[in-house]
Amino acid sequence: MTVDFNGIGPGQVNTQKPTADKAATRQPVQQAPAEQARTQAQNTRGENLNLSRQARELKDLEQKLGEFPEMDDAKVEQIRAALADGSYKVDAEKLAQKMLDMDKSIFG
Repeated sequence: MTVDFNGIGPGQVNTQKPTADKAATRQPVQQAPAEQARTQAQNTRGENLNLSRQARELKDLEQKLGEFPEMDDAKVEQIRAALADGSYKVDAEKLAQKMLDMDKSIFG
């Protein structure tokens, strides 16, 4: 089923407002834009934001990740080249320790 809204004028649309809206429209008080902004700011000052436990944990994790250094592109290229020519050697003990350190720094 399709509805054609072409040609519908203001007299053809139900414009009745609930009682609460009618009372508000009877008071034609116009505020200046600066005063409106002030009123809105006063109304929003009392608002609170409560984060869920999961959101707080994600925020903490994001902060911890931000403390890690950025990627070193030159070192990545050096390792990539060493892997390609077979000269890269992995120190398993050092790798395991770094993994444990990272896990501890993230999860405590």
